[in-house]
Amino acid sequence: MAKLVFGMNQSLDGYIDHMAFPPSAGLFRHFIREAEQQTGSLYGRRMYEIMRYWDEEHAEWGADERAFADAWRRQTKWVVSSSTPSLGPNAHLVQGDLESAIRMLKADHDGEIEVAGPNLAKSLTELELINEYCIYLHPVVLGHGTPYFAAARPPLRLVAHDRMAGDVIRLTYVPG
Repeated sequence: MAKLVFGMNQSLDGYIDHMAFPPSAGLFRHFIREAEQQTGSLYGRRMYEIMRYWDEEHAEWGADERAFADAWRRQTKWVVSSSTPSLGPNAHLVQGDLESAIRMLKADHDGEIEVAGPNLAKSLTELELINEYCIYLHPVVLGHGTPYFAAARPPLRLVAHDRMAGDVIRLTYVPG
């Protein structure tokens, strides 16, 4: 059975913004390794559209960007949307009863499936379907923006903490 993991970079005051504090080179290489090992990724429509950036080659990319793009392109992607967005390679649309669809997805796969985006994570949290929350805590304060938790924080239990590249700490929580 697959495990759903919601993980994102977060500021000290609880906000996410990939443009305000992009990962360091070392942390980006960590994300490459994760993408190479994941069973797939589960996206809401908006987050998937942002990630479609990795479907296209960009001349300015270095080796790390190409490695991430290769890993991202290879993995299966599931896109939760009530509309019919344009999907790229290895992407499948998830519509209808979210709880049933995700329970079936978890039952039909092994390994880790990344949950991307706070709004989708909110819905999956309310359905008690997320198995793990990984917060990559950056030493920045934004003061505003999109919060990591799009609703009230569920009861969580800390199971691990790791110092990552630079001054980033990964906090791993499970429900309960």
